[in-house]
Amino acid sequence: MEFLSFLFLVPVMYFCFLLWKLFDQRRDQECYILDYQCYKPSDDRKLDTMFCGQLIKRTKNLGLNEYKFLLKAIVSSGIGEQTYGPRSIFLGREANPTLMDGISEMEEFFHDSVAKLLNRSGISPSEIDVLVVNVSMLVSIPSLSSRIINHYKMREDIKAYNLTGMGCSASLISLDIIKNIFKSQKNKYALLVTSESLSPNWYSGNDRSMILANCLFRSGGCAILLTNKRSLKHKAMLKLKRLVRTHHGAREESYNCCYQKEDDQGRPGFYLGKTLPKAATRAFVDNLRVIAPKILPMRELLRFMVVSLFKKLMKSSPPKSAIGGTKSALNFRTGVDHFCLHTGGKAVIDGIGMSLDLCEYDLEPARMTLHRFGNTSASSLWYVLGYMEAKKRLKKSDRVFMISFGAGFKCNSCLWEVVRDLGDANVWDDCIHDYPPECLSNPFLEKFGWINNEDPSTFKMPDHFP
Repeated sequence: MEFLSFLFLVPVMYFCFLLWKLFDQRRDQECYILDYQCYKPSDDRKLDTMFCGQLIKRTKNLGLNEYKFLLKAIVSSGIGEQTYGPRSIFLGREANPTLMDGISEMEEFFHDSVAKLLNRSGISPSEIDVLVVNVSMLVSIPSLSSRIINHYKMREDIKAYNLTGMGCSASLISLDIIKNIFKSQKNKYALLVTSESLSPNWYSGNDRSMILANCLFRSGGCAILLTNKRSLKHKAMLKLKRLVRTHHGAREESYNCCYQKEDDQGRPGFYLGKTLPKAATRAFVDNLRVIAPKILPMRELLRFMVVSLFKKLMKSSPPKSAIGGTKSALNFRTGVDHFCLHTGGKAVIDGIGMSLDLCEYDLEPARMTLHRFGNTSASSLWYVLGYMEAKKRLKKSDRVFMISFGAGFKCNSCLWEVVRDLGDANVWDDCIHDYPPECLSNPFLEKFGWINNEDPSTFKMPDHFP
């Protein structure tokens, strides 16, 4: 009898062991953010109205029509006077930048933000197991990841990844790499470094589709420390819940809507095509179609099914959004508390807000980030997150939805859960009390509005400009 009981007990215990092992493995697959540090360049790199006027004036091949286009683009961009540019343009080398201009721009960011992050967290560089660096428009040998490893003397067995050409959505691509590494390896620290090098790509020509990038893109960056150590769960800031990547590179219209190229005179820059809003809308809709069932409660999904069926029977078309797509019938607020939107421009923020039926409170972090820091490419999401934290919006168990777009064309999104109440001002510490301002209008129109009244046949750049 005892022998039979033993034979019965062994498989039961083995089954319990397998269940415990499976549960234990899943616990070690979590992805937590321990800390992050956004980059604030020095004040001598601020692009105020006066300097922008000087920069435009010394671009000799611009005519009156280009001046009018630039004025309209800057005034409607949503960008203020305190954004930052690469040091090369302040040295007057925007037309002929060197490789070292780009490298120096990145190293200035690396040495500031990564050092601050590691010092504040108490983590030694030798403890970092995984390093992922994404800078789209700069390739150097040794790679930028190798330069970080060399500067901080990291371990020889560190797993390093250096991403280029991924565009403004690259930080979530880097995050996806780290998430997948965490699934197979326990007790790891990962450092994610995201930025963009503007020095080699500041456009000095007169192609309007490439001039536009100068009006939107600004210098910035962010270093993020992540882990899957369960012992550090109580110290974590955010826990990754879901991440979805959508890539429309197989579609020619999407593939060609934004890319790095040279104009007819051989001047390099970043091209933004007229089909960009349409490509962004398609990628956005496809991304939402995948992630919505993963982050919204069942009651909202059931409501959506009933409403969709009713509209189909009634043959009514959904309302159009600002970027040409359809307004979502899903109420994302049922599963999301905060919306962290890519600061691609005022039109991008307005379009997403219209599509998701967001209020001004939801859009405020993205609008304020665009005004203060501009479009810092892949790092812009973290400035938006920093604004939410500085305003003490992020409370324990809140859910934060991040959305980003990038060349290719890509739309990536993810959902975070706030692990503890957050309130560090981070990069906003010296200005958060000034936001939101009463008015977001910049002084460019007041200073340069006279351009719109000039006659092309008689126009001559005045000596006093600006």
